[in-house]
Amino acid sequence: MTIHSITEVNVRGKRLVIRADLNAPTKDGKVTDATRITRFAEGLKPLLDAGARAVVLSHFGRPKGQVVPEMSLAPIAPELAKALGVDVTFVDDCIGEKAEQTAAALQDGQVMLCENLRFHPEEEANDMGFAAQLARLGDLYVNDAFSCAHRAHASTSAIASILPAYSGPLMDEEITALTNALENPQRPAVAVVGGAKVSSKIAVLKNLVNKVDHVIIGGGMANTFFFADGHNIGKSLCEEDQVETVREIQALAQKAGCELVLPIDIVYAFKFADNARSFIADVDQCPDDGIILDAGPKSVVRFRSVLAGAHTILWNGPLGAFEMRPFEQATKQVALEAAELTRSGLAISVAGGGDTVAALNMAGVAEDFTYVSSAGGAFLEWLEGKELPGLAALDREQAA
Repeated sequence: MTIHSITEVNVRGKRLVIRADLNAPTKDGKVTDATRITRFAEGLKPLLDAGARAVVLSHFGRPKGQVVPEMSLAPIAPELAKALGVDVTFVDDCIGEKAEQTAAALQDGQVMLCENLRFHPEEEANDMGFAAQLARLGDLYVNDAFSCAHRAHASTSAIASILPAYSGPLMDEEITALTNALENPQRPAVAVVGGAKVSSKIAVLKNLVNKVDHVIIGGGMANTFFFADGHNIGKSLCEEDQVETVREIQALAQKAGCELVLPIDIVYAFKFADNARSFIADVDQCPDDGIILDAGPKSVVRFRSVLAGAHTILWNGPLGAFEMRPFEQATKQVALEAAELTRSGLAISVAGGGDTVAALNMAGVAEDFTYVSSAGGAFLEWLEGKELPGLAALDREQAA
């Protein structure tokens, strides 16, 4: 791909139509976690200092093409102003005369935030007419929302064919981190893949076994591997219809010379509940009424030893029911190992996905990873090796 960054451009006096992801969690009209806003602001500040005029576009929730007051971006404006250290003008629509007049009046270093893109059904329909109206707000288009890059929407795809299109600072950071971890990893490379279901990670696993040296598999999906290998898994979460998929993944891994690393012992309980009484057993010793909820201590030792030799660590999905004690231990201990290797300069670590970020925050190590992506679907599709429409739209070679 040939994608040009807005950081390479003289932006003084230019109106930048910037697609951000400011879909931050709120409660009672107040932002409860401003991480996405502050990360976006960090990249925007140097552009404002260089004289750019910023027209910021974002979605918020899923209003399904209707105006839903509870999904207004109005509460985001003061948080963005706080993060940037400059005033932010909020406009109650993203198209139309008022938005265009406000954008035209911007001076160097000034910022306006437009109302929720998804209040218009044309946004998710990737409507070219709607994109043309958005394009009237500026001179250059900047996509700084990797987390939305898997969507072919008017503000991520169609608009890039109307205005000169660039990637933003946060997008650049994300692309560099993911490319280094997946396309050009320092060997040995280890992927940690968890989560509930094999079916949701089939494409990820098939892609990763051809990219890395080891894949550590945990969470509920490990149960399906156990079942395929003939182990009793009691009442544990399992996809019995995915046995052939497991066989296919095992065959692909063997052919690629990639080791699949599964738990060798388990932590189980007789009910799925916080602080349920737990038991440790070898992987083939789950009772008929037991529920496997985490990998056991011998597995943790095994996982940590695999990580200890890694120079690249790629993580997606928790290794157990981390949201309930005491079933967070495998995720926490392996996360601590990855963080220590990163701090020591021995490994590059990249993680992504909503549950993954929550798990790393639980372990208190998110700040220690080389890069933690807040993107969910886009991160997953990148791991699957799919083309992301939002990135393809920025590709100058493809456009030519």
